[in-house]
Amino acid sequence: MPFSQLDREYMSRALALAAQGRLTTRPNPSVGCVIVRDGQVLGEGFSAPAGGPHAEIRAMETAGQDLRGATVYVTLEPCNHFGRTPPCSDALVRAAPARVVVATRDPHPRVAGSGIDRLRGAGIEVDVGLHEAEARALNAGFMVRHERGRPLVRLKLAASIDGRSAMASGESQWITGLEARRDVQRLRARSCAIVTGSGTVLADDPRLTVRRDDLPELSAFDAAFLERQPPLRVVLDRELRTAVDARLLQTPGVLLFSAAAAPEQRRAALLAAGAECASLPEVAAGLDLAALLGLLAERDCNEVLFECGPRLAAAVLAANLVDELWLYQAPLLLGARARAMADLELERLAEGLRFEYREVTPMGGDLRLVMVPAEAASGGPGPGLSTSA
Repeated sequence: MPFSQLDREYMSRALALAAQGRLTTRPNPSVGCVIVRDGQVLGEGFSAPAGGPHAEIRAMETAGQDLRGATVYVTLEPCNHFGRTPPCSDALVRAAPARVVVATRDPHPRVAGSGIDRLRGAGIEVDVGLHEAEARALNAGFMVRHERGRPLVRLKLAASIDGRSAMASGESQWITGLEARRDVQRLRARSCAIVTGSGTVLADDPRLTVRRDDLPELSAFDAAFLERQPPLRVVLDRELRTAVDARLLQTPGVLLFSAAAAPEQRRAALLAAGAECASLPEVAAGLDLAALLGLLAERDCNEVLFECGPRLAAAVLAANLVDELWLYQAPLLLGARARAMADLELERLAEGLRFEYREVTPMGGDLRLVMVPAEAASGGPGPGLSTSA
């Protein structure tokens, strides 16, 4: 059936609610729900952190258990299986609303249309597809993980207008201004894992944590969640060169990937320093990045952020694994001797990697450019479509 203007307004409200849980529901999707009867909002809610009640249940806690004659607007198909919580589809069937409007289907193999079928089988009218692109964008990583078997990959780069990320000496602090650097903290906060290379660790000794002081807009709830469950920090270190006193090892939650032949003595020292160590197969370009993403998907990572040097940036680009390229561009020139932002070795113009702009946003005196590969963009909005950070 065609959707009314009121349908659109209520689903927009559900999407706004879902966005409130974007930092705290991983590895689950962020979902919002609004329940309406006779033009009156009876209840609304968004998903709690994993293990807590889903959006539909939270909305029903306010609206009550008898929803006869009501319409339920939910941004993702209600689950239809027992996980950490019972199926939302069963709760809705018991409440018996007249209609459920779903923004998009859930690609999880244990749902995948069965929640909608369960509601329709109980005689509830179900309409699907209202604001679908927005709903998929909100949970882009969740969609990609269940549809492609790997997380959504974002590559973050910071560069001058001539494409340089550091001086020849390695000096790079700071190419971009304060607002751009704060925005990177927002990007880290929404990621399940942050990936870098051993070269960056050796050169810069980063912490790769979410700097709470740079995010004054965070709610106390979101800040406490990020304190308990920060993004996993991943280092690709083929020979396990990371120092045992590296700053990123001063806090737990570090996973080092090496080649299988890496020195066992180094592995033992890093384990003792608090790191988790695992190995990856090797390919011609180094460690197998596709295998890395498969392993991170097995750890329920939805969104992975590569914050790395020019060699690893080139490798992930050359492997066609980047779903979104986030470039923070500063209005300065660093010259031909400065380091490139990605060490791509291309001979012909036709070999260039073409992207299309999805967002161009001022960040203080800099620009944030969000781009997607041109071949993905030509297919229209998909699971990798970005929403504002």
